[in-house]
Amino acid sequence: MLQSDRPQSKPNIPPARSQWSNRIDYLLIMVGFAVGIGNIWRFPFLCQTYGGGAFLIPYFIALVFEGMPLMYVELSIGQRLRSGSIGVWSTIHPCLIGIGISAMFTAFTIGLFYNVIITWVLWYFLNSFQQPLPWQYCPLTEDHTEMVQECAESSPMAYFWYRETLNVTTSLEEGGGLQWWLVLCQCLAWIIVYICTSRGIETSGKVFTTTITITVIIANYIVLLQVEILKNPKVWMDAATQIFFSLGLGVGSLIAFSSYNPIKNDCERDAVLVSLINSATSLFAAIPVFAILGFKATLNFNVCMDRNILLLVNEFDAAEETVTRESYSDQLNMYNQSCPHRVSLLDLKECKLEDFLNEAASGPGLVFIAFTQAMVYMPVPQLWAILFFTMLLMLGLSSMFGYIEALLTPLLDLKIFPHSWPKEVIQALVCLVFMLLALTFTQGSGSYWLSVFNDFAGSVPLLFITLLEVLIVVYVYGFERFSKDMEFMIGRRPNFFWKATICVISPLMLAVVFVAYIVDQAMSALTYDAWNPHSDSFPKLEPLYYPAWMIFIIVLISGAGAVFIVVAALVQCLRGKTKRPHIPPPSEYDTETVQP
Repeated sequence: MLQSDRPQSKPNIPPARSQWSNRIDYLLIMVGFAVGIGNIWRFPFLCQTYGGGAFLIPYFIALVFEGMPLMYVELSIGQRLRSGSIGVWSTIHPCLIGIGISAMFTAFTIGLFYNVIITWVLWYFLNSFQQPLPWQYCPLTEDHTEMVQECAESSPMAYFWYRETLNVTTSLEEGGGLQWWLVLCQCLAWIIVYICTSRGIETSGKVFTTTITITVIIANYIVLLQVEILKNPKVWMDAATQIFFSLGLGVGSLIAFSSYNPIKNDCERDAVLVSLINSATSLFAAIPVFAILGFKATLNFNVCMDRNILLLVNEFDAAEETVTRESYSDQLNMYNQSCPHRVSLLDLKECKLEDFLNEAASGPGLVFIAFTQAMVYMPVPQLWAILFFTMLLMLGLSSMFGYIEALLTPLLDLKIFPHSWPKEVIQALVCLVFMLLALTFTQGSGSYWLSVFNDFAGSVPLLFITLLEVLIVVYVYGFERFSKDMEFMIGRRPNFFWKATICVISPLMLAVVFVAYIVDQAMSALTYDAWNPHSDSFPKLEPLYYPAWMIFIIVLISGAGAVFIVVAALVQCLRGKTKRPHIPPPSEYDTETVQP
Protein backbone atom coordinates (compact mmCIF):
# COMPACT_ATOMS: atom_id res chain seq x y z
CA MET A 1 0.00 0.00 0.00
CA LEU A 2 1.11 3.54 -0.68
CA GLN A 3 1.82 5.76 2.26
CA SER A 4 1.63 9.55 2.41
CA ASP A 5 4.87 11.36 3.24
CA ARG A 6 3.29 14.01 5.47
CA PRO A 7 0.60 16.63 5.34
CA GLN A 8 1.35 19.84 3.45
CA SER A 9 2.30 22.27 6.19
CA LYS A 10 5.15 24.53 5.07
CA PRO A 11 5.75 26.64 1.97
CA ASN A 12 8.35 25.63 -0.66
CA ILE A 13 8.20 22.01 0.49
CA PRO A 14 7.05 19.54 -2.19
CA PRO A 15 3.46 18.33 -1.63
CA ALA A 16 2.69 15.03 0.02
CA ARG A 17 3.94 12.22 -2.18
CA SER A 18 3.21 8.53 -2.43
CA GLN A 19 5.83 6.07 -1.21
CA TRP A 20 6.84 2.55 -2.04
CA SER A 21 5.00 0.17 0.24
CA ASN A 22 8.27 -1.63 1.05
CA ARG A 23 11.87 -1.77 -0.03
CA ILE A 24 11.50 -5.04 -1.93
CA ASP A 25 8.98 -3.52 -4.35
CA TYR A 26 11.31 -0.61 -5.00
CA LEU A 27 14.36 -2.80 -5.68
CA LEU A 28 12.38 -5.14 -7.92
CA ILE A 29 11.15 -2.33 -10.13
CA MET A 30 14.63 -0.76 -10.19
CA VAL A 31 16.34 -4.01 -11.20
CA GLY A 32 13.52 -4.81 -13.61
CA PHE A 33 13.95 -1.47 -15.33
CA ALA A 34 17.74 -1.75 -15.57
CA VAL A 35 17.80 -5.39 -16.70
CA GLY A 36 16.10 -5.41 -20.08
CA ILE A 37 16.21 -6.93 -23.53
CA GLY A 38 19.42 -4.97 -24.24
CA ASN A 39 21.23 -7.19 -21.73
CA ILE A 40 20.33 -10.16 -23.92
CA TRP A 41 21.00 -8.87 -27.41
CA ARG A 42 23.32 -5.84 -27.28
CA PHE A 43 25.91 -6.60 -24.62
CA PRO A 44 26.91 -10.03 -26.04
CA PHE A 45 27.05 -8.53 -29.53
CA LEU A 46 29.46 -5.83 -28.35
CA CYS A 47 31.59 -8.43 -26.60
CA GLN A 48 31.85 -10.50 -29.76
CA THR A 49 32.43 -7.48 -32.00
CA TYR A 50 35.18 -5.98 -29.85
CA GLY A 51 37.39 -8.92 -29.12
CA GLY A 52 35.41 -10.91 -26.56
CA GLY A 53 36.73 -10.31 -23.06
CA ALA A 54 38.63 -7.20 -24.18
CA PHE A 55 35.35 -5.29 -24.26
CA LEU A 56 34.89 -5.99 -20.56
CA ILE A 57 37.78 -3.63 -19.75
CA PRO A 58 36.15 -0.41 -21.09
CA TYR A 59 32.75 -1.72 -20.00
CA PHE A 60 33.72 -2.03 -16.34
CA ILE A 61 35.68 1.23 -16.43
CA ALA A 62 32.53 2.94 -17.73
CA LEU A 63 30.47 1.16 -15.07
CA VAL A 64 32.69 2.17 -12.15
CA PHE A 65 33.61 5.72 -13.17
CA GLU A 66 30.45 6.76 -15.05
CA GLY A 67 27.52 4.41 -14.51
CA MET A 68 27.53 4.04 -10.74
CA PRO A 69 28.36 7.70 -9.94
CA LEU A 70 25.64 8.97 -12.27
CA MET A 71 23.09 6.55 -10.88
CA TYR A 72 24.13 7.68 -7.39
CA VAL A 73 23.52 11.29 -8.41
CA GLU A 74 20.13 10.63 -10.01
CA LEU A 75 18.81 8.50 -7.15
CA SER A 76 20.07 10.97 -4.55
CA ILE A 77 18.71 14.10 -6.18
CA GLY A 78 15.34 12.50 -6.89
CA GLN A 79 15.00 11.30 -3.30
CA ARG A 80 16.18 14.65 -1.93
CA LEU A 81 13.91 16.92 -3.97
CA ARG A 82 10.90 14.56 -4.11
CA SER A 83 10.00 15.19 -7.73
CA GLY A 84 10.32 13.92 -11.29
CA SER A 85 12.91 15.07 -13.79
CA ILE A 86 11.28 18.42 -14.58
CA GLY A 87 10.59 19.25 -10.94
CA VAL A 88 14.09 18.35 -9.78
CA TRP A 89 16.02 20.53 -12.22
CA SER A 90 13.59 23.47 -12.12
CA THR A 91 13.81 23.39 -8.32
CA ILE A 92 17.57 23.77 -8.52
CA HIS A 93 17.14 26.65 -10.99
CA PRO A 94 14.14 27.66 -13.13
CA CYS A 95 16.31 28.02 -16.22
CA LEU A 96 17.24 24.32 -16.00
CA ILE A 97 13.70 23.08 -16.64
CA GLY A 98 14.76 22.20 -20.20
CA ILE A 99 16.88 19.33 -18.89
CA GLY A 100 13.76 17.67 -17.54
CA ILE A 101 11.94 18.30 -20.81
CA SER A 102 14.88 16.85 -22.73
CA ALA A 103 14.84 13.77 -20.49
CA MET A 104 11.10 13.39 -21.09
CA PHE A 105 11.61 13.60 -24.86
CA THR A 106 14.37 10.99 -24.71
CA ALA A 107 12.19 8.69 -22.61
CA PHE A 108 9.41 9.21 -25.14
CA THR A 109 11.57 8.35 -28.18
CA ILE A 110 13.03 5.27 -26.48
CA GLY A 111 9.65 4.10 -25.23
CA LEU A 112 8.19 4.65 -28.69
CA PHE A 113 10.34 1.96 -30.27
CA TYR A 114 10.96 -0.21 -27.20
CA ASN A 115 7.40 -1.50 -27.10
CA VAL A 116 7.72 -2.52 -30.75
CA ILE A 117 10.26 -5.10 -29.63
CA ILE A 118 7.67 -6.39 -27.16
CA THR A 119 5.25 -6.53 -30.12
CA TRP A 120 7.61 -8.81 -32.01
CA VAL A 121 8.15 -10.95 -28.91
CA LEU A 122 4.37 -11.34 -28.50
CA TRP A 123 4.04 -12.44 -32.13
CA TYR A 124 6.72 -15.11 -31.67
CA PHE A 125 5.26 -16.15 -28.33
CA LEU A 126 1.84 -16.73 -29.90
CA ASN A 127 3.43 -18.74 -32.72
CA SER A 128 5.43 -20.86 -30.27
CA PHE A 129 2.43 -23.11 -29.59
CA GLN A 130 2.42 -24.58 -33.10
CA GLN A 131 3.64 -28.04 -34.05
CA PRO A 132 6.00 -27.85 -35.81
CA LEU A 133 7.29 -24.39 -35.06
CA PRO A 134 6.50 -22.11 -38.02
CA TRP A 135 10.18 -21.19 -38.44
CA GLN A 136 11.32 -24.80 -38.42
CA TYR A 137 10.89 -25.55 -42.14
CA CYS A 138 10.71 -23.59 -45.37
CA PRO A 139 7.22 -23.27 -46.87
CA LEU A 140 6.47 -24.83 -50.25
CA THR A 141 5.47 -23.03 -53.41
CA GLU A 142 1.82 -22.99 -54.47
CA ASP A 143 2.24 -26.14 -56.59
CA HIS A 144 3.95 -27.93 -53.63
CA THR A 145 6.90 -28.99 -55.78
CA GLU A 146 9.74 -27.06 -54.13
CA MET A 147 10.60 -24.68 -51.33
CA VAL A 148 10.00 -20.94 -51.69
CA GLN A 149 13.18 -19.60 -53.28
CA GLU A 150 13.71 -16.76 -50.79
CA CYS A 151 13.61 -19.25 -47.92
CA ALA A 152 15.73 -21.86 -49.69
CA GLU A 153 18.46 -19.29 -50.33
CA SER A 154 18.48 -18.04 -46.74
CA SER A 155 17.03 -20.14 -43.92
CA PRO A 156 13.60 -20.97 -42.45
CA MET A 157 14.35 -18.74 -39.43
CA ALA A 158 15.42 -15.75 -41.52
CA TYR A 159 12.46 -16.22 -43.87
CA PHE A 160 9.96 -16.34 -41.00
CA TRP A 161 11.49 -13.21 -39.48
CA TYR A 162 11.89 -11.05 -42.55
CA ARG A 163 8.94 -12.27 -44.64
CA GLU A 164 6.32 -13.85 -42.36
CA THR A 165 6.80 -11.47 -39.41
CA LEU A 166 8.03 -8.15 -40.82
CA ASN A 167 7.12 -8.62 -44.49
CA VAL A 168 10.06 -6.31 -44.88
CA THR A 169 10.64 -4.00 -47.80
CA THR A 170 13.93 -3.80 -49.65
CA SER A 171 14.69 -0.26 -48.47
CA LEU A 172 13.66 2.38 -45.97
CA GLU A 173 12.08 4.47 -48.71
CA GLU A 174 9.45 1.80 -49.41
CA GLY A 175 6.75 1.98 -46.76
CA GLY A 176 5.17 -1.41 -47.43
CA GLY A 177 1.90 -0.61 -45.66
CA LEU A 178 0.75 -1.66 -42.19
CA GLN A 179 1.03 -5.35 -41.35
CA TRP A 180 -2.25 -6.20 -39.60
CA TRP A 181 -0.80 -8.95 -37.40
CA LEU A 182 1.82 -6.58 -36.04
CA VAL A 183 -0.80 -3.86 -35.51
CA LEU A 184 -2.88 -6.27 -33.42
CA CYS A 185 0.13 -7.44 -31.41
CA GLN A 186 1.17 -3.85 -30.79
CA CYS A 187 -2.31 -2.98 -29.52
CA LEU A 188 -2.12 -5.98 -27.21
CA ALA A 189 1.35 -4.94 -26.00
CA TRP A 190 0.15 -1.43 -25.12
CA ILE A 191 -2.93 -2.80 -23.38
CA ILE A 192 -0.67 -5.01 -21.23
CA VAL A 193 1.59 -2.05 -20.42
CA TYR A 194 -1.40 0.08 -19.46
CA ILE A 195 -3.00 -2.59 -17.26
CA CYS A 196 0.26 -3.30 -15.44
CA THR A 197 1.06 0.36 -14.77
CA SER A 198 -2.38 1.95 -14.41
CA ARG A 199 -2.41 1.61 -10.62
CA GLY A 200 0.97 3.26 -10.26
CA ILE A 201 4.04 2.30 -8.32
CA GLU A 202 2.20 0.17 -5.77
CA THR A 203 1.69 -2.61 -8.32
CA SER A 204 4.31 -2.18 -11.02
CA GLY A 205 7.09 -3.55 -8.86
CA LYS A 206 5.13 -6.69 -8.10
CA VAL A 207 3.91 -7.71 -11.54
CA PHE A 208 7.08 -8.55 -13.44
CA THR A 209 10.52 -9.33 -12.15
CA THR A 210 13.68 -10.66 -13.73
CA THR A 211 13.84 -13.87 -11.70
CA ILE A 212 12.68 -15.98 -14.66
CA THR A 213 15.75 -14.81 -16.55
CA ILE A 214 18.03 -16.71 -14.18
CA THR A 215 15.90 -19.82 -14.70
CA VAL A 216 16.26 -19.71 -18.48
CA ILE A 217 19.87 -18.50 -18.93
CA ILE A 218 22.13 -21.52 -18.32
CA ALA A 219 24.97 -22.66 -20.68
CA ASN A 220 28.76 -22.50 -21.24
CA TYR A 221 30.65 -19.23 -21.45
CA ILE A 222 33.91 -18.70 -23.39
CA VAL A 223 35.66 -15.33 -23.19
CA LEU A 224 38.27 -14.35 -25.72
CA LEU A 225 40.73 -11.56 -25.03
CA GLN A 226 42.08 -9.31 -27.77
CA VAL A 227 43.62 -6.39 -25.94
CA GLU A 228 44.68 -4.59 -29.14
CA ILE A 229 41.04 -3.81 -29.84
CA LEU A 230 41.14 -1.28 -26.99
CA LYS A 231 43.02 1.11 -29.29
CA ASN A 232 39.75 1.66 -31.15
CA PRO A 233 37.98 4.72 -29.64
CA LYS A 234 34.60 3.41 -30.76
CA VAL A 235 34.96 0.59 -28.23
CA TRP A 236 34.98 3.10 -25.39
CA MET A 237 32.05 5.00 -26.83
CA ASP A 238 29.95 1.86 -27.21
CA ALA A 239 30.87 0.74 -23.70
CA ALA A 240 29.72 4.06 -22.24
CA THR A 241 26.48 4.21 -24.21
CA GLN A 242 25.73 0.60 -23.31
CA ILE A 243 26.07 1.47 -19.61
CA PHE A 244 23.84 4.55 -19.93
CA PHE A 245 21.16 2.78 -21.95
CA SER A 246 21.19 -0.34 -19.78
CA LEU A 247 21.01 1.50 -16.45
CA GLY A 248 18.41 3.93 -17.79
CA LEU A 249 20.46 7.03 -17.05
CA GLY A 250 19.37 10.39 -18.41
CA VAL A 251 15.71 9.61 -19.13
CA GLY A 252 14.34 10.57 -15.73
CA SER A 253 13.12 7.10 -14.72
CA LEU A 254 15.59 6.72 -11.86
CA ILE A 255 14.78 10.22 -10.57
CA ALA A 256 11.06 9.38 -10.72
CA PHE A 257 11.47 6.07 -8.91
CA SER A 258 13.66 7.49 -6.15
CA SER A 259 11.30 10.43 -5.61
CA TYR A 260 8.85 7.98 -4.02
CA ASN A 261 11.42 6.89 -1.42
CA PRO A 262 11.39 8.14 2.17
CA ILE A 263 14.00 10.81 2.74
CA LYS A 264 16.17 8.48 4.84
CA ASN A 265 16.49 5.67 2.30
CA ASP A 266 20.09 4.56 1.59
CA CYS A 267 20.27 5.60 -2.07
CA GLU A 268 24.04 5.08 -2.18
CA ARG A 269 23.61 1.39 -1.48
CA ASP A 270 20.80 1.21 -4.06
CA ALA A 271 23.02 2.73 -6.77
CA VAL A 272 25.82 0.23 -6.21
CA LEU A 273 23.50 -2.76 -5.82
CA VAL A 274 21.40 -2.13 -8.93
CA SER A 275 24.46 -1.32 -11.06
CA LEU A 276 26.21 -4.55 -10.07
CA ILE A 277 23.08 -6.68 -10.55
CA ASN A 278 22.58 -5.20 -14.00
CA SER A 279 26.15 -5.89 -15.10
CA ALA A 280 26.15 -9.37 -13.57
CA THR A 281 22.99 -10.15 -15.52
CA SER A 282 24.63 -8.94 -18.73
CA LEU A 283 27.58 -11.24 -18.13
CA PHE A 284 25.31 -14.13 -17.25
CA ALA A 285 23.18 -13.49 -20.35
CA ALA A 286 26.30 -13.74 -22.51
CA ILE A 287 26.62 -17.41 -21.53
CA PRO A 288 23.84 -18.80 -23.75
CA VAL A 289 24.39 -16.15 -26.40
CA PHE A 290 27.99 -17.21 -27.06
CA ALA A 291 27.00 -20.87 -26.87
CA ILE A 292 24.19 -20.36 -29.40
CA LEU A 293 26.34 -18.23 -31.71
CA GLY A 294 28.97 -20.96 -31.64
CA PHE A 295 26.32 -23.57 -32.35
CA LYS A 296 24.90 -21.48 -35.20
CA ALA A 297 28.35 -20.88 -36.70
CA THR A 298 29.18 -24.60 -36.60
CA LEU A 299 25.84 -25.50 -38.12
CA ASN A 300 26.20 -22.99 -40.94
CA PHE A 301 29.78 -24.15 -41.53
CA ASN A 302 28.60 -27.77 -41.85
CA VAL A 303 25.80 -26.75 -44.22
CA CYS A 304 28.29 -24.85 -46.36
CA MET A 305 30.69 -27.80 -46.41
CA ASP A 306 27.95 -30.33 -47.24
CA ARG A 307 26.79 -28.17 -50.15
CA ASN A 308 30.31 -28.01 -51.60
CA ILE A 309 30.79 -31.74 -51.08
CA LEU A 310 27.54 -32.49 -52.90
CA LEU A 311 28.61 -30.35 -55.86
CA LEU A 312 31.98 -32.12 -56.10
CA VAL A 313 30.47 -35.59 -55.79
CA ASN A 314 27.87 -34.90 -58.48
CA GLU A 315 30.35 -33.27 -60.86
CA PHE A 316 32.93 -36.07 -60.71
CA ASP A 317 30.53 -38.99 -60.08
CA ALA A 318 32.42 -39.91 -56.94
CA ALA A 319 31.18 -42.27 -54.29
CA GLU A 320 29.33 -40.66 -51.42
CA GLU A 321 32.00 -41.49 -48.85
CA THR A 322 34.87 -40.32 -51.07
CA VAL A 323 34.57 -36.68 -50.03
CA THR A 324 33.93 -35.94 -46.35
CA ARG A 325 34.21 -32.79 -44.29
CA GLU A 326 37.59 -33.94 -43.01
CA SER A 327 38.95 -34.84 -46.46
CA TYR A 328 37.32 -32.01 -48.38
CA SER A 329 40.44 -29.84 -48.64
CA ASP A 330 42.62 -32.70 -49.90
CA GLN A 331 39.99 -33.84 -52.40
CA LEU A 332 39.45 -30.30 -53.66
CA ASN A 333 43.19 -29.83 -54.21
CA MET A 334 43.32 -33.10 -56.09
CA TYR A 335 40.43 -32.14 -58.41
CA ASN A 336 41.93 -28.68 -58.88
CA GLN A 337 45.18 -30.22 -60.10
CA SER A 338 43.55 -32.72 -62.42
CA CYS A 339 40.50 -30.81 -63.70
CA PRO A 340 40.85 -27.12 -62.75
CA HIS A 341 38.40 -25.96 -65.45
CA ARG A 342 35.56 -28.18 -64.23
CA VAL A 343 36.16 -27.11 -60.62
CA SER A 344 36.13 -23.42 -61.56
CA LEU A 345 32.67 -23.82 -63.09
CA LEU A 346 31.25 -25.08 -59.80
CA ASP A 347 29.68 -22.52 -57.46
CA LEU A 348 31.80 -23.54 -54.48
CA LYS A 349 31.57 -21.39 -51.39
CA GLU A 350 34.49 -20.51 -49.14
CA CYS A 351 33.63 -22.20 -45.86
CA LYS A 352 35.59 -20.91 -42.86
CA LEU A 353 34.38 -21.46 -39.34
CA GLU A 354 36.06 -18.23 -38.26
CA ASP A 355 34.02 -16.25 -40.77
CA PHE A 356 30.78 -17.68 -39.47
CA LEU A 357 31.87 -16.96 -35.91
CA ASN A 358 32.70 -13.37 -36.83
CA GLU A 359 29.25 -12.80 -38.31
CA ALA A 360 28.13 -11.18 -35.05
CA ALA A 361 24.39 -11.06 -34.65
CA SER A 362 22.81 -8.18 -32.79
CA GLY A 363 19.34 -7.13 -31.81
CA PRO A 364 16.52 -8.76 -33.75
CA GLY A 365 18.94 -10.90 -35.76
CA LEU A 366 20.24 -12.48 -32.57
CA VAL A 367 16.91 -13.05 -30.86
CA PHE A 368 14.65 -13.90 -33.77
CA ILE A 369 17.08 -15.78 -36.01
CA ALA A 370 20.04 -17.19 -34.05
CA PHE A 371 18.04 -18.18 -30.98
CA THR A 372 15.13 -19.60 -32.95
CA GLN A 373 17.56 -21.66 -35.01
CA ALA A 374 18.91 -23.23 -31.83
CA MET A 375 15.41 -23.95 -30.53
CA VAL A 376 14.45 -26.27 -33.38
CA TYR A 377 17.26 -28.64 -32.43
CA MET A 378 16.20 -28.85 -28.79
CA PRO A 379 13.88 -31.51 -27.41
CA VAL A 380 10.32 -30.20 -27.21
CA PRO A 381 11.21 -26.97 -29.07
CA GLN A 382 7.78 -25.46 -28.35
CA LEU A 383 8.51 -25.52 -24.62
CA TRP A 384 11.85 -23.74 -25.04
CA ALA A 385 10.33 -21.19 -27.38
CA ILE A 386 7.54 -20.41 -24.90
CA LEU A 387 10.01 -20.07 -22.02
CA PHE A 388 12.40 -17.91 -24.00
CA PHE A 389 9.82 -15.48 -25.32
CA THR A 390 8.11 -15.33 -21.94
CA MET A 391 11.44 -14.26 -20.47
CA LEU A 392 11.90 -11.58 -23.15
CA LEU A 393 8.34 -10.38 -22.62
CA MET A 394 8.92 -9.89 -18.90
CA LEU A 395 12.27 -8.20 -19.44
CA GLY A 396 10.76 -5.84 -21.99
CA LEU A 397 7.72 -4.95 -19.91
CA SER A 398 9.73 -4.30 -16.75
CA SER A 399 11.89 -1.80 -18.67
CA MET A 400 8.87 -0.29 -20.39
CA PHE A 401 7.38 0.57 -16.98
CA GLY A 402 10.37 2.83 -16.35
CA TYR A 403 9.93 4.80 -19.55
CA ILE A 404 6.21 5.27 -18.86
CA GLU A 405 6.99 6.44 -15.32
CA ALA A 406 9.68 8.82 -16.65
CA LEU A 407 7.01 10.46 -18.77
CA LEU A 408 4.06 10.35 -16.38
CA THR A 409 5.74 11.54 -13.19
CA PRO A 410 6.87 14.95 -14.53
CA LEU A 411 3.56 15.37 -16.39
CA LEU A 412 1.64 14.83 -13.16
CA ASP A 413 4.06 17.03 -11.20
CA LEU A 414 3.49 19.84 -13.70
CA LYS A 415 -0.30 19.52 -13.28
CA ILE A 416 -0.93 20.27 -16.96
CA PHE A 417 -4.00 18.03 -16.95
CA PRO A 418 -7.24 19.02 -15.22
CA HIS A 419 -7.28 18.06 -11.56
CA SER A 420 -10.53 16.15 -12.07
CA TRP A 421 -8.88 13.70 -14.49
CA PRO A 422 -7.97 10.40 -12.79
CA LYS A 423 -4.41 9.21 -13.26
CA GLU A 424 -5.72 6.14 -15.10
CA VAL A 425 -7.29 8.37 -17.76
CA ILE A 426 -4.07 10.35 -18.24
CA GLN A 427 -2.10 7.14 -18.49
CA ALA A 428 -4.54 5.71 -21.04
CA LEU A 429 -4.17 8.88 -23.12
CA VAL A 430 -0.36 8.63 -23.00
CA CYS A 431 -0.42 4.96 -24.03
CA LEU A 432 -2.85 5.72 -26.86
CA VAL A 433 -0.58 8.45 -28.25
CA PHE A 434 2.38 6.07 -28.02
CA MET A 435 0.46 3.33 -29.83
CA LEU A 436 -0.74 5.56 -32.67
CA LEU A 437 2.71 7.01 -33.33
CA ALA A 438 4.32 3.57 -33.12
CA LEU A 439 2.19 2.34 -36.04
CA THR A 440 5.11 3.54 -38.16
CA PHE A 441 7.09 0.56 -36.89
CA THR A 442 4.44 -1.93 -38.06
CA GLN A 443 4.99 -1.07 -41.72
CA GLY A 444 7.09 -3.19 -44.01
CA SER A 445 9.89 -0.69 -43.43
CA GLY A 446 9.26 -0.64 -39.67
CA SER A 447 12.39 -2.58 -38.72
CA TYR A 448 14.53 0.04 -40.49
CA TRP A 449 12.78 2.81 -38.57
CA LEU A 450 13.42 0.95 -35.33
CA SER A 451 17.12 0.71 -36.16
CA VAL A 452 17.24 4.49 -36.55
CA PHE A 453 15.65 5.11 -33.16
CA ASN A 454 17.68 2.35 -31.50
CA ASP A 455 20.98 3.74 -32.81
CA PHE A 456 20.41 7.44 -32.22
CA ALA A 457 17.73 7.98 -29.56
CA GLY A 458 19.80 6.38 -26.81
CA SER A 459 23.30 7.61 -27.62
CA VAL A 460 24.01 11.35 -28.01
CA PRO A 461 20.96 12.50 -25.98
CA LEU A 462 21.88 10.30 -23.00
CA LEU A 463 25.52 11.41 -23.06
CA PHE A 464 24.55 15.07 -23.23
CA ILE A 465 21.87 14.93 -20.52
CA THR A 466 23.98 12.98 -18.04
CA LEU A 467 26.93 15.33 -18.60
CA LEU A 468 24.73 18.33 -17.77
CA GLU A 469 23.21 16.58 -14.77
CA VAL A 470 26.52 15.89 -13.06
CA LEU A 471 27.84 19.39 -13.83
CA ILE A 472 24.70 20.98 -12.38
CA VAL A 473 24.84 18.94 -9.20
CA VAL A 474 28.52 19.83 -8.68
CA TYR A 475 28.61 23.47 -9.77
CA VAL A 476 25.04 24.79 -9.52
CA TYR A 477 23.45 22.85 -6.70
CA GLY A 478 26.86 22.59 -5.09
CA PHE A 479 28.71 19.47 -4.06
CA GLU A 480 29.01 20.70 -0.47
CA ARG A 481 25.24 21.05 -0.19
CA PHE A 482 24.88 17.67 -1.89
CA SER A 483 27.26 16.14 0.68
CA LYS A 484 25.29 17.62 3.59
CA ASP A 485 22.08 16.24 2.10
CA MET A 486 23.61 12.80 1.86
CA GLU A 487 24.85 13.00 5.44
CA PHE A 488 21.29 13.69 6.59
CA MET A 489 19.65 11.10 4.35
CA ILE A 490 21.99 8.12 4.77
CA GLY A 491 24.13 9.15 7.74
CA ARG A 492 27.41 9.67 5.88
CA ARG A 493 28.93 12.08 3.42
CA PRO A 494 30.18 10.91 0.01
CA ASN A 495 33.59 9.30 0.40
CA PHE A 496 36.69 10.08 -1.68
CA PHE A 497 35.64 7.78 -4.52
CA TRP A 498 32.27 9.46 -4.97
CA LYS A 499 33.78 12.92 -4.68
CA ALA A 500 36.53 12.20 -7.21
CA THR A 501 34.24 10.54 -9.75
CA ILE A 502 31.31 12.97 -9.48
CA CYS A 503 33.41 16.14 -9.44
CA VAL A 504 36.20 15.25 -11.86
CA ILE A 505 36.40 11.80 -13.45
CA SER A 506 32.80 11.31 -14.61
CA PRO A 507 32.37 14.77 -16.20
CA LEU A 508 35.74 14.49 -17.91
CA MET A 509 35.06 11.01 -19.30
CA LEU A 510 31.55 12.02 -20.39
CA ALA A 511 32.87 15.08 -22.19
CA VAL A 512 35.56 13.07 -24.00
CA VAL A 513 33.15 10.32 -25.00
CA PHE A 514 30.53 12.85 -26.12
CA VAL A 515 32.95 14.81 -28.32
CA ALA A 516 34.51 11.63 -29.72
CA TYR A 517 31.07 10.24 -30.52
CA ILE A 518 30.03 13.39 -32.36
CA VAL A 519 33.27 13.45 -34.36
CA ASP A 520 32.99 9.75 -35.20
CA GLN A 521 29.40 10.11 -36.40
CA ALA A 522 30.23 13.21 -38.44
CA MET A 523 33.11 11.47 -40.20
CA SER A 524 31.28 8.19 -40.83
CA ALA A 525 28.82 7.44 -43.60
CA LEU A 526 25.40 6.67 -42.11
CA THR A 527 24.18 3.35 -43.47
CA TYR A 528 21.67 0.66 -42.58
CA ASP A 529 21.33 -3.01 -43.52
CA ALA A 530 18.42 -4.02 -45.76
CA TRP A 531 16.95 -7.44 -46.58
CA ASN A 532 16.91 -7.69 -50.38
CA PRO A 533 16.30 -11.13 -51.97
CA HIS A 534 17.37 -9.67 -55.33
CA SER A 535 20.80 -8.42 -54.26
CA ASP A 536 23.96 -10.19 -55.39
CA SER A 537 25.08 -10.78 -51.82
CA PHE A 538 21.78 -12.33 -50.63
CA PRO A 539 21.18 -13.75 -48.02
CA LYS A 540 23.61 -11.27 -46.50
CA LEU A 541 22.05 -7.94 -45.65
CA GLU A 542 22.65 -5.19 -48.16
CA PRO A 543 24.24 -1.98 -46.77
CA LEU A 544 22.40 1.14 -47.98
CA TYR A 545 22.90 4.84 -47.35
CA TYR A 546 20.21 6.71 -45.46
CA PRO A 547 18.24 9.14 -47.66
CA ALA A 548 18.64 12.86 -47.01
CA TRP A 549 15.27 13.20 -45.30
CA MET A 550 16.20 10.44 -42.85
CA ILE A 551 19.45 12.25 -42.04
CA PHE A 552 17.29 15.18 -40.99
CA ILE A 553 15.21 12.92 -38.71
CA ILE A 554 18.40 11.46 -37.21
CA VAL A 555 19.69 14.96 -36.44
CA LEU A 556 16.30 15.82 -34.96
CA ILE A 557 16.26 12.76 -32.71
CA SER A 558 19.86 13.34 -31.60
CA GLY A 559 19.74 17.12 -31.16
CA ALA A 560 16.19 17.94 -30.11
CA GLY A 561 17.08 17.55 -26.44
CA ALA A 562 19.74 20.25 -26.64
CA VAL A 563 17.27 22.55 -28.40
CA PHE A 564 14.71 22.02 -25.64
CA ILE A 565 17.28 22.94 -22.99
CA VAL A 566 18.33 26.18 -24.74
CA VAL A 567 14.81 27.27 -25.70
CA ALA A 568 13.43 26.55 -22.24
CA ALA A 569 16.23 28.56 -20.62
CA LEU A 570 15.57 31.52 -22.94
CA VAL A 571 11.84 31.40 -22.22
CA GLN A 572 12.48 31.38 -18.48
CA CYS A 573 14.81 34.36 -18.83
CA LEU A 574 12.23 36.28 -20.85
CA ARG A 575 9.66 35.54 -18.16
CA GLY A 576 12.03 36.91 -15.54
CA LYS A 577 12.43 33.58 -13.75
CA THR A 578 16.16 33.75 -13.21
CA LYS A 579 16.30 33.72 -9.43
CA ARG A 580 17.26 30.51 -7.71
CA PRO A 581 14.44 29.40 -5.40
CA HIS A 582 14.88 28.56 -1.75
CA ILE A 583 15.26 24.81 -1.28
CA PRO A 584 14.10 23.66 2.18
CA PRO A 585 16.69 21.66 4.13
CA PRO A 586 16.14 17.89 4.16
CA SER A 587 15.40 18.00 7.89
CA GLU A 588 11.97 19.43 7.05
CA TYR A 589 11.02 16.31 5.12
CA ASP A 590 9.43 13.18 6.48
CA THR A 591 12.08 11.04 8.15
CA GLU A 592 10.27 7.73 7.94
CA THR A 593 12.54 4.96 6.67
CA VAL A 594 11.78 2.23 4.17
CA GLN A 595 10.72 -0.98 5.85
CA PRO A 596 12.88 -3.96 4.82
